[in-house]
Amino acid sequence: MDSTYELVIEPRKGWQAVDFHELWEYRELLGYLVWRDIKIRYKQTLLGGLWAVLQPLIGMLVFGVLFSRVAKMPSNGVPYPLFVFAGLTIWTFFQNGVGLSANSFIENKEMIRKIYFPRILVPFGQIAAMGFDLMIGLVFLFLLVFYYHWHLSARLLWLPVFVFGSCLATAGLGFVLSALNVRYRDIRYALPFFTQMLLFITPVLYPINYVPAKLKFLLSINPMAGMVEGFRYSILGGPLSWSLVGISFATAVVLFVIGVFFIRRMETTFADVI
Repeated sequence: MDSTYELVIEPRKGWQAVDFHELWEYRELLGYLVWRDIKIRYKQTLLGGLWAVLQPLIGMLVFGVLFSRVAKMPSNGVPYPLFVFAGLTIWTFFQNGVGLSANSFIENKEMIRKIYFPRILVPFGQIAAMGFDLMIGLVFLFLLVFYYHWHLSARLLWLPVFVFGSCLATAGLGFVLSALNVRYRDIRYALPFFTQMLLFITPVLYPINYVPAKLKFLLSINPMAGMVEGFRYSILGGPLSWSLVGISFATAVVLFVIGVFFIRRMETTFADVI
């Protein structure tokens, strides 16, 4: 941190603006938190980073048999295992990112009690560390693309946009839940059920164009609906509803802004309550 930077801690009430200068000054702490979370997650594991692939891979095998052979689920001409793995890759990032960030303040309570720093760095560090898992998943996804002889195109340039939108949705929901979890510890018990139900209203296992028109708008309010569809489109192609993507992306942005200000509003009580 810059030695000329003077920080004055004062009590405050109500909603506060985000101090971007303060966040920049603590960028080294963020880097440490990200690196620490990655090391802790894979410390003393036999498979290491391969765990980032196993979750969507097992899901691909189970759902591939269940939905492609039993339920005959359509997949817009894409091999169904490839279709499912693409959806599960970005969904796994969202699900694990939300779960880890929601519990991040509880797991770092000693640090929060003893020193001052922008509290938002704790859940943000967890989500940023999940980016490492997402990169591993993407590498395996591209290997599957070549295995199935599926052709990539210029639409791949859209991939960073949908990854960014997924990060906004993950961070926004993770910020809100992490702040609530400090005061209401039953969040950690309700969260697995919530994300499991959210999976079925997100087009991870089925294409969105097979959903009835009257339900598509409700699905688009789910920020991950458009992000999953867009993520899959950028790699595998197929039809894409840009209106769905636009609504989902706007919802992700709004959710992120709410999450940032929600933590900013509640962080003054974290050290006392946690």
